[in-house]
Amino acid sequence: MFNWIFMLVIGVLSVAAGILALANPFGASVAATVIAGWSFVFLGGIQVVASFSAQGAGAKIFGILFGVIAFIIGLNILQEPLKGMLTLTFVAGIMFLASGITKAWFGFSNAEGTPRMALFLSAFISLALGAMVLSNFPQSAAVILGILLAVELISNGIGAIALALMAKDVDASSDT
Repeated sequence: MFNWIFMLVIGVLSVAAGILALANPFGASVAATVIAGWSFVFLGGIQVVASFSAQGAGAKIFGILFGVIAFIIGLNILQEPLKGMLTLTFVAGIMFLASGITKAWFGFSNAEGTPRMALFLSAFISLALGAMVLSNFPQSAAVILGILLAVELISNGIGAIALALMAKDVDASSDT
């Protein structure tokens, strides 16, 4: 019983946080930027430490190099969060475009029928998002990361609520 209640609470909190992020997309964008900065710092540090146990000198050198680069990127983002917000928004726009191109390519080359149409729809959405972010850059940087964070929080919250309700039904049916 505790597991589904815990998951339901997490889902409701996630939806609430997403709604708050939508209410203040600039604040959520700054928060997302700071979270990304700390992620780079921690993951860079972990990469450096893990690299010492890698096999071979080349793997150690590249691991340490990439870890130090990630660590420095994280520090730069944390020192200049508004500049980091610009960079992350630009990267997000490029990633949307790359994702759209890749999905369209797969749609043309591999899929047939309904999967092909789903790929094309997803490709169109990704390309449109990338174009919207980049066509309004740098103004879009003030809110886009916050909106993306809000959508992710709401989506994850809805998913967690759905899983909690399914787990509740399973739990109830196993009790009878």
